[in-house]
Amino acid sequence: MNLAQYLPVLLFILVGAAVGAIVLGIGSVLKPHRPDASKNAPYECGFDAFEDARMKFDVRFYLVAILFILFDLEIAFLFPWALAFKDVGIAGFGAALLFLAILTVGFVYEWKKGALEWE
Repeated sequence: MNLAQYLPVLLFILVGAAVGAIVLGIGSVLKPHRPDASKNAPYECGFDAFEDARMKFDVRFYLVAILFILFDLEIAFLFPWALAFKDVGIAGFGAALLFLAILTVGFVYEWKKGALEWE
């Protein structure tokens, strides 16, 4: 194997890195910089980022995060089914409908219990 065969790959990597660096540089030079109170406000967990690390978090934050991960992972199970849709037949279609029905019942239950409400 000749190392000259890898020259196009090396050039591709170098050109890609150069284009990325140029675009990032232009963006950092031309971007508007107007910070205000709403842009600097805490987000995601609702607490300031630079406080005591042992402060108490609201349990609702964890509950919403776990529910998001749960439903997100369940939806991810639909991708293999969608790829093999032609091969699974009517039995696979029925199983997917049952799965979606159970997912919908769980979502409606959590919604009715108020687990998705922040306040």
